[in-house]
Amino acid sequence: MTNILQELEDRRDVARIGGGQRRIDAQHAKGKLTARERLDLLLDEGSFEEFDMFVAHRCVEFGMEENRPSGDGVITGWGTINGRMVYVYSQDFTVFGGSLSETHAQKICKIMDMAIQNGAPIIGLNDSGGARIQEGVASLAGYAEVFQRNIMASGVVPQISVIMGPCAGGAVYSPAITDFIFMVKDSSYMFVTGPDVVKTVTNEVVTAEELGGASTHTKKSSVADGAFENDVEALAEVRRLVDFLPLHNREKPPVRPFYDNPARVENSLDTLIPDNPNQPYDMKELINKLGDEGDFYEIQEDFAANILTGFIRLEGSTVGVVANQPTVLAGCLDIDASRKAARFVRFCDAFEIPILTLVDVPGFLPGTSQEYGGVIKHGAKLLFAYGEATVPKVTVITRKAYGGAYDVMASKHLRGDFNYAWPTAEIAVMGAKGAVEILYRNELDDPEKIAARVADYEKRFANPFVAAEKGFIDEVILPHSTRRRVCRAFASLRGKSLQNPWKKHDNIPL
Repeated sequence: MTNILQELEDRRDVARIGGGQRRIDAQHAKGKLTARERLDLLLDEGSFEEFDMFVAHRCVEFGMEENRPSGDGVITGWGTINGRMVYVYSQDFTVFGGSLSETHAQKICKIMDMAIQNGAPIIGLNDSGGARIQEGVASLAGYAEVFQRNIMASGVVPQISVIMGPCAGGAVYSPAITDFIFMVKDSSYMFVTGPDVVKTVTNEVVTAEELGGASTHTKKSSVADGAFENDVEALAEVRRLVDFLPLHNREKPPVRPFYDNPARVENSLDTLIPDNPNQPYDMKELINKLGDEGDFYEIQEDFAANILTGFIRLEGSTVGVVANQPTVLAGCLDIDASRKAARFVRFCDAFEIPILTLVDVPGFLPGTSQEYGGVIKHGAKLLFAYGEATVPKVTVITRKAYGGAYDVMASKHLRGDFNYAWPTAEIAVMGAKGAVEILYRNELDDPEKIAARVADYEKRFANPFVAAEKGFIDEVILPHSTRRRVCRAFASLRGKSLQNPWKKHDNIPL
């Protein structure tokens, strides 16, 4: 019996060493952690339960039968993050460069199936050279099996991908389907075709970092939601994100202890809006002063900064925030902002996370580049996302809400539950100057008359009271009381039940 137990321990030791100490040292030399070290940081201490430690590949081509390491380049299993269950896989770059084989894919599919059945998030730590060439189409089939499960899990359990090394070719499509993608600066990259292929086909000379590094995907392509300095920071931030999310789509968002008074008064908000309507202010200041303990977990901070998305807590419960940012493009909606916010709103709705919308929007960004790029269709994505969402929706208009952008930003007409406005709100078809120039174009030669017309228009329409008279605004509130009003609004909506008409699925304007 003792010999058998010792053999088990010996086999485990061999499996844990992965590709060997030399390759582990090479991994460390690049500033990267090993697959097991990453899981140790991601999961609560002692919580990890590993599956399929001894699985080996079945390939007998190209001499592969001589090298069959246990685990086959990926560590899979489940554990807990702050006591809440998650399923994880971590690709091991020290074993065949983390390349995906048929059995490697089967291990990942196994825990994804379990996550869907048992209702727990899936977290994938990606560090792989791509499909294992020696296995040919079998490895490609493995990728497709993983993709199919990503699709089935979408909207059922949260899916988080962390890119911690190379992720190229077909491998990129699994993270692309997941809800959140995080990258590590200078050590991770994603692209469909690498720099060498790009040079051969298009004659473009580009580095891997320029083509698909963390900066590219967080600032230009919007493929990634965040980039962090190193593996340690990335994994700590994933733990923080998981704390905001429900485990699956049949439970409410988590509620944690809070030490912030829901009725807290913020007198500084009474002077947040500048006297000059064209002067910007930082919407993050409002978000931080509304949320419990000023904690705001921002999503896609570096992309389309004219709109803010992320999570706060109100009375300990998670709330998704979408807010125009007046300091960037005056808070205008454009193609990128619409796409960013629409995806976030749909995520929140899929997982029963209430949505708080803070509005200061002068309209959609004009110009040929926007029209040629399809701003109509992209703007419709955000409109569609808000309109189909059945979760509690509370909207606060702080300053401008002009034209179609007023409608799109969670207006009463898109089934907003509570629509508040500050006294500084201006709800109209357009700004006073533009409106007057259209209404009184025959008087444009007389500056004094036009100035009087502008003042009259501002007095009549540049306020929230016309909308309030029609019932489109439920209440005009004092800025300093916003936290109390919003907390009470969401508290009153905890029992909300709203179903859309039956359909197989909608056809959002992609």
